[in-house]
Amino acid sequence: MNKRALIGPRIRYYIGRKRTMNVVTRSLRPRSLLHPSNQPSLYKFITSKTLFSTSSPFLKNDANEADIACNDKELEVGTGPLFVNHNNNYKSSYQTGMYGSTEVLNKDLVSDELPTVDLAYEAVLYNNKANTEDPPMIVLHGLFGSRTSNRSMVKYLSESLKRDIYLLDLRNHGASQHISRHDYCSMAADVERWVKKMNFETRKPIIVGHSMGAKVAMASVLRKPSLYSLLCSIDNVPVATFPLASFPKYATYLLKIVNDPNINTQKQCLEVLKPIEKRHAVQQFLLTTLAKYKDPETGKYRYKSKIPLGILRDSLIKGNISNWEYNSWVFKANIPSLFIKGSTSDYMSDEYCSEIGKFFPNFELHTVEGTHWVNSENPKGCADVITEYIERKEDK
Repeated sequence: MNKRALIGPRIRYYIGRKRTMNVVTRSLRPRSLLHPSNQPSLYKFITSKTLFSTSSPFLKNDANEADIACNDKELEVGTGPLFVNHNNNYKSSYQTGMYGSTEVLNKDLVSDELPTVDLAYEAVLYNNKANTEDPPMIVLHGLFGSRTSNRSMVKYLSESLKRDIYLLDLRNHGASQHISRHDYCSMAADVERWVKKMNFETRKPIIVGHSMGAKVAMASVLRKPSLYSLLCSIDNVPVATFPLASFPKYATYLLKIVNDPNINTQKQCLEVLKPIEKRHAVQQFLLTTLAKYKDPETGKYRYKSKIPLGILRDSLIKGNISNWEYNSWVFKANIPSLFIKGSTSDYMSDEYCSEIGKFFPNFELHTVEGTHWVNSENPKGCADVITEYIERKEDK
């Protein structure tokens, strides 16, 4: 983009030829005054009406217009979970800024007025008895996952920590409600709503997340640092990264399966996925988002989706999932923070890891044998590191 910066004693703004950034007018004040709580008196927002295109080679080549438009008004309000093609075809109108973490003045990052949904969850109690003395643990899954994704790791954690652990389904996943907006501040607000619903504010839960769930956990802590006692991020870091092409393809090819009435066996599903994903374990993981059902119109079996693939694909193409809008000179959390990296994962490069301390000064970085899916491949290894860290921090 051709852009130039105009800088004067009291104003800075950017002009773009095709896309226009937010125009920000501010007085030169100390940084400490730039906290979101002081923004109304310091900032004037002029937001461009230019919307970023969601066009993509995947949409053009692999999807019909029917995949992009939705005429069912009931699906637009996120009343799910609905399971038969439903809002797989609904395209969100919410736009996340293309400039990622530079848009630190976005009021939504800390707003308590965001639309939220109720989250489905599963409680794991040690010996089936509630532990009201120790902080409970919240565990969040990654993209295309659900609360079942971390059951193996949580089994080990329950045995070692002997405390209440809650596996949550994030919005647009598992049995939780569907809604067109899918970004980190909204998902963090969902978790806050759940914490308050469970009356856990005074118990200060430990929050653990993997991949997308790790960024939700980080956003939750940055939004409300006093609400949580400890953070654990598994194979993700607080940076905006270039969107991976594979994830929109996953959603597109899963939609191919859902929209083809002639696909009714797992073998056929695997053949559809094979061109974009060779690893059998990942193929099987993706197929957990689908379920077989009997079409009432034809009487034949076919596949339906359990999650709104259209919404998730739209969010991926826009960059909502890879994005990170929080900026470290506005947001910091000093609670104990554990970051786990898969030994062969490429999600956490050294350059990315150097950003962790800017947001979470009280952090430790540990490596566990495994890929990006280290939580599933090596659940005991992850659980051992988490347990040791929690016990050490709680003993202080």
